[in-house]
Amino acid sequence: MMAIDVDINDGIAVVTFNRPEAMNAIDPETREKLYRIWGQLREDEGVQVVIVTGAGGRAFSTGADLKKTAPPTESFAELLFMHDNPGTFLHGFGMDKPIIAAVNGYALGGGMELALACDICIASERSRFGITEACVGSVPGSGGVQRLPRSISKTNAMLMILTGDVIDAHEALRMGFVSKVVPHEELMSVVRAIADQIKRNAPISVRALKRSIQMGLDMPLQHALEMDKYVYGLLRDTEDRIEGRKAFQEKRTPKYRGK
Repeated sequence: MMAIDVDINDGIAVVTFNRPEAMNAIDPETREKLYRIWGQLREDEGVQVVIVTGAGGRAFSTGADLKKTAPPTESFAELLFMHDNPGTFLHGFGMDKPIIAAVNGYALGGGMELALACDICIASERSRFGITEACVGSVPGSGGVQRLPRSISKTNAMLMILTGDVIDAHEALRMGFVSKVVPHEELMSVVRAIADQIKRNAPISVRALKRSIQMGLDMPLQHALEMDKYVYGLLRDTEDRIEGRKAFQEKRTPKYRGK
């Protein structure tokens, strides 16, 4: 059995963590495969939307496999500067293509960090979330400390991170880092419908919008508004924008080419 399955069909890539016997925890071999997978999906122009989920129905991912993750023999400086590898399984994760988390069970530690790093998070009713590193004398290593307070209030982020408490899907929805909570058996059909809806839009617009949102969050509002003007100007004369308007006038489905 592969630790990670990747299925690409009709522009949608589904990445499935496939270690259900270990609650889809990430061991060193899985982490190394993820580096390659993120890069391949980023470069594959046939992929327009990425879905990330877990196999087995009990866990999305419970983060690092503590039974198999021994301290590295290399120093952190060696990993970071000589191998461009800081040890986080999200190394190389960033891309302009939308990424949807389909959380089907426990998302703990690095598993929750992965869900936070995705652009949209849909959770089944069985989902449970927690950044639990403080309970094992560690700190999150894949961005959770910074991403969670940017998704919810500082006090709720502090509460979750400092206690290590695990919350259910409806509490995650109330806090705001989950977009929807759906019946467990409907999770993948709901997520695929969202992916299909995104895929029908002009890919050049979708990617530009994602990048604009991400960059704008780190800018003062006025600077972000100025950036929007340039992004609008870049897309104004694209073939896809012209095609979208023609299709609307002619009452037909647009045929976008990403140009």
